[in-house]
Amino acid sequence: MSSPRRNALTPDALQMMDIIARTGSFAAAARELGRVPSALTYSVRQLEDALDVLLFDRSSRQARLTAAGQELLTEGRRLLAEMDAVANRVRRVATGWESELTVAFDDVMSRLTMFELIEGFFAQRGADGQAPGTRLRLRGEVMAGLWEALVSGQADLAIGAMMSTPPQPGIELRPLGEVAFVFVVAPHHPLALAAEPLSDDQIMAHRAVAVADSAQRLSPVTVNLLPGQDVLTVSTMAGKIEALLRCLGCGFVPEPQVREQLRAGRLVAKAVQRSLRPALFGYAWRRAATPQPRKAPQGLALQWWLDQLDSPVTRQALLERHVGLPLA
Repeated sequence: MSSPRRNALTPDALQMMDIIARTGSFAAAARELGRVPSALTYSVRQLEDALDVLLFDRSSRQARLTAAGQELLTEGRRLLAEMDAVANRVRRVATGWESELTVAFDDVMSRLTMFELIEGFFAQRGADGQAPGTRLRLRGEVMAGLWEALVSGQADLAIGAMMSTPPQPGIELRPLGEVAFVFVVAPHHPLALAAEPLSDDQIMAHRAVAVADSAQRLSPVTVNLLPGQDVLTVSTMAGKIEALLRCLGCGFVPEPQVREQLRAGRLVAKAVQRSLRPALFGYAWRRAATPQPRKAPQGLALQWWLDQLDSPVTRQALLERHVGLPLA
């Protein structure tokens, strides 16, 4: 049940407070609102009576706010802005923009490129000069965790999905490209000076560093670990590279992500006997349901991301642009 105080806080009342404070007098505010000063004064008194507070100091000819009036002005401006934002978002949804879009990306993808894409998304403006109004959510995932987020509906778009996993019904999958993995150790690791190529028996004798699959329900994926090998497990690729730099183990990592460390001699790449093929990554999304009349077959926010991923330059940047980024 609504209260008289809540009923008094209408958008018109909040706008009236804003105009009085901005113009500095009741007379000037009345002219801007197209009302007579006495009617505006009456409206202010009604608002004060409903809230049981004094909003303006009557001892001055200027419309000077009391502490309570200043608080109402501050909160009122915030509420008006939120109302405008909701109205804009509703209008965008009606024209095909999703209210929220969740993008999951694998740890192998370039964070630099991801955030440049996000900047581009928020920089969009429609014909009316308004931003899309779609709330964007990011999820960092590892291996099968990326598929799990997409299949479970926790993500609308997955960037960096393993192409070796067959997509489920209702999922569209497109290739991003290949990433070469290299076996690396710190310069002072026992394997750094070992003769190449390294055998599995040689590698087995040393601790591996692995990134944990983020999947909770799907079967986790294990890559390039030997049965019975001692393992240090971390949660991110950045953590894995940091562990390798500190000589806490050895392991296979995407070459683009350690290219700078290899050039600087902070890590050493070692050839191995086992056959290593580049990993193929892709991007996937859930197909839209049957299109509704007057709506795009795909939400416009998701379509914007798909359009960007259709560019070979963007796909290459997601796989390659890791140089110069901090590890954490």
